Amino acid sequence: MTGILSLPREIALDMTMVTLMGRGEVNIENYKSILEFSDVKIRLRTKEGDLEIVGERLKMSQATAENIVITGRIIGINFTG
Repeated sequence: MTGILSLPREIALDMTMVTLMGRGEVNIENYKSILEFSDVKIRLRTKEGDLEIVGERLKMSQATAENIVITGRIIGINFTG
């Protein structure tokens, strides 16, 4: 079905897509909600479970209902649940 509609698979299947740009930026597409936010840890709810970004001086540089960009020094990214 994704081929017929020419939709990217992550959009058609409502999958979370995480793109890491070095250690300074992470872009998360198709997240559901923000569970926790501080300058050292950000937790997001996704369809696949909770996504935890750990680092230093973390901040949201962009945020929409479907996409969030987090900048700072990224130390780790983990799926839980």
